[in-house]
Amino acid sequence: MDADEARIRLLDAAERLFYERGVQAVGMDELRTASGVSLKRLYQCFPSKGDLVEGYLRRRDERWRASLADYVSQHAARPGERPLLVFDWLGEWFTEPGYRGCAFINAYAELAALSPGAARAARDHKLALLAYMTDLVGESAPADPALLARQLVLLADGAVTTAAMTGDAAAARHARTAAETLLSAARTTAPRADPAPPGRGHREPAAPPASGQRT
Repeated sequence: MDADEARIRLLDAAERLFYERGVQAVGMDELRTASGVSLKRLYQCFPSKGDLVEGYLRRRDERWRASLADYVSQHAARPGERPLLVFDWLGEWFTEPGYRGCAFINAYAELAALSPGAARAARDHKLALLAYMTDLVGESAPADPALLARQLVLLADGAVTTAAMTGDAAAARHARTAAETLLSAARTTAPRADPAPPGRGHREPAAPPASGQRT
């Protein structure tokens, strides 16, 4: 077994066990057994449990965000409604067998004071989700896309936690309804340029660009 295969096996075992039972409930010996990787090779790949936890979270973040982005890109919606697809995707995730909430919130709650790398990975995940949501809401040109994105991410996080605690996937639908209200309000309050008074500020339209020229 080469180092790449060992690393994949360890990350697969870590993702399954850490997400099912929590990080601190799973020891390195159990991970060795579950992965089929020798203890020596395990520590060659990940010198500490903290390194393994961070590796698990980094890989899960990449897969999680790629799955979300694929879902949004594959489902047609007007630009102003694309943020709502995030909540539709969450609703499908909540119904998957073994759903136990946000792996990043769970890991942060366990390890914030014990593993700086894991805590950083959890924070980076949330910042990446916020950046993605900011891009989505920016398509409809709200007055304050950063603020609106933060509000929508808070709704998403609340739905993720509520669904995990109650087992009720409808949390995604309720959060989506609240998100619709926020998006509608943002469209209503978006600033609009005032038209120039008649006879003032009038300019002739610019000539179209020459062939091959970009504006």
